[in-house]
Amino acid sequence: MSFAVAAGAYDRFMGRYSNPLAPVFADFAGVAPGQRTLDVGAGPGALTAVLAERLGAGAVTAVEPSESFVDALRERHPDVTVLHAAAETLPFEDDSFDTAIAQLVVHFMNDPVRGVGEMRRVTVPGGVVAANVWDHGGGRGPLSVYWEAVRELDPSNTGEGHLAGATQGDLTRIFEQAGLTDVEEQSLTVTVEHGTFEEWWEPYTLGVGPAGSYVAGLDPEAREELRERCRELLSDPPIVVSASAWSARARA
Repeated sequence: MSFAVAAGAYDRFMGRYSNPLAPVFADFAGVAPGQRTLDVGAGPGALTAVLAERLGAGAVTAVEPSESFVDALRERHPDVTVLHAAAETLPFEDDSFDTAIAQLVVHFMNDPVRGVGEMRRVTVPGGVVAANVWDHGGGRGPLSVYWEAVRELDPSNTGEGHLAGATQGDLTRIFEQAGLTDVEEQSLTVTVEHGTFEEWWEPYTLGVGPAGSYVAGLDPEAREELRERCRELLSDPPIVVSASAWSARARA
């Protein structure tokens, strides 16, 4: 899935959760100085920024299929090598990187097994391949309350729980099908506080990802009904969101 939205809109919608997740995920992947690292499906650069800070921008390469995000990456990280490319067709020779990592992108790959297989191919023997996906299937992702409200009002909508990697063990299966062995999987959790309901809700109206696209397709009455059902399901402000992502790593 390509995100044809402005980088700033993505920042306001998902960046509030992906930014705090990035350093935790980098720790999980074992990112350390001296490594050459590939950020796959980098988006506007939440993880890229962490990698550049830890490794130096010259040691980081980022690939991203969305043109608007590629432009944002190049503007925000001018010393990082940024390429317009999809995970399934990485434009690199075998054994080009010490680490290949993908934050919150496997579930949007057209072919997750092929994408992870490409990550394995471009990673040196013994290097780390790692990826994560929000726990949409287990109801512990940052959008879980939203999708609960959607399903109550529109039972035909399955949300994002069915997407690749969004349930426990799914990333391990994808990694193994991509030729990786001894896969370690665990849940990583971040906590984000929203001061008001409007602060929580407004980014859903920006058209970002499946959640935003669904809101954009509603008529005003249905949108207001969804908005108010979300308010009913949430706690009184401040709204504290505990967001968990299934994360897997393996040696190439």
